[in-house]
Formats: sequence, C-alpha cells, structure tokens
Amino acid sequence: MFPFSEVTANKQLRRIVDPKVTGRAIGLFMRAFSLFLSVSAALPGACLAQFSGENLLQTLPPGYKVDFRDSQGDKTISMTMVEMVPHSETVMNWSEMVTTLIFRGFRIGTPEEFKSRTVKDWLAKCEDGGFEPVTKGDENGYPFSIWVLTCPLFQSSGKPEYVWFKAIQGNDSFYVVQKAFRFAPSEEQVVQWMKYFSSVFVCDTRLPDRPCPVLEKMD
Repeated sequence: MFPFSEVTANKQLRRIVDPKVTGRAIGLFMRAFSLFLSVSAALPGACLAQFSGENLLQTLPPGYKVDFRDSQGDKTISMTMVEMVPHSETVMNWSEMVTTLIFRGFRIGTPEEFKSRTVKDWLAKCEDGGFEPVTKGDENGYPFSIWVLTCPLFQSSGKPEYVWFKAIQGNDSFYVVQKAFRFAPSEEQVVQWMKYFSSVFVCDTRLPDRPCPVLEKMD
C-alpha cells in the first residue's frame, strides 16, 4: 500500500489523458457514497439505504456492467476507480467505456480549470487531437462543464478515441463522468449519451435547495 497524498492524486489526474489508460479514471467515492448502479445491480429486492450528505446520482447505463473498481485513501482524502463497459467487453478490451471520477479532499479547482488541464495534457499526447466545449453552467446549484476530446489515432491502441467529459464541482468532492469511444460515434449515439450526462447530477441531504430523492424498496 503506497502512501496516499495529494501528490499521488495529481499523478492520477495526469493519467486520465494518458493513451495507455484512456477511459480509466478514479471515481465513485464520497463520505456517504450512494450510487444506484452499485446497489440495484448487487441487491435486487433489497431495502435501499437512504442518501446522506453529498451524493453523485448516476445510473448504470443499459447494457453495461461494472468491470473494475478500486479505492485508495481515507475519510479525509480519497479516490476510487469504477469502470463500466458493455456486457460483452472488458476493461482490457473495450470499444466503449463509462468512467466516473470523484476526488474527496483535493484542490481540483473549478470545472473550467479541470477542463483546461485535461485539454492541455490530451493535446500534448495526441498531435492531431481536438477539443470542443459543449456546455457549462450551474446544475442543481453546482458548477459544471461538459466538453469533448478527440484523437484520430492513439499509437498505443492503434485506434481513434472520442471522449466526452462532465465535471461537477461539489462542496465535499469533485466529480467527473467520462464516456469514451474507440470509434467515431454516430449523431444518434452522441445525443443518447448527452441525455445520459444530463441525468447525472449532485445532491445534498443537508441543503434544502439541493435535495436527494427518497429511495424505496425495489420489487
């Protein structure tokens, strides 16, 4: 077990746009972690615990499975990795991947600052890479930004990559959701995943203006 620190986290941040690990990220960890996909996939019919504190609300995309997860750190500073791929794929051999990134206790900055760093690193690693901002603003009281990075050919994989990012700045944690393709997605696919991104947001049971939903027992 290596010493965990903000230096370690910054190294992991740089790995997000490393073509050797594109699509892999650190995510889905918080003080009172509640992710629909983890609970509903593992405990069908169980009585779900209610949300507490700040939470990222995200569902497991249809046709996807959680293929890898890992966590590091403690209650003060922490990172966890979860990677989701289509049922027929793995994190070692994938054409599409959804990854969620949450840093707790780190000075990540604003979504726009995080975007600037990822764009700089991406373009440094892909000579013909591209960047397009999609949208930004406030969502349920939290600043967010969405952008897309493209690379026509990564030497490590021999394939193109198109990655959409959604970054949300919470009060307790910083959240990033990624959708990666190793092919040029169709317009229909882009629309589909932008709708998915719009369904991902942060809530906080401590703040009346940012309420979390009440979970009910699943049939």
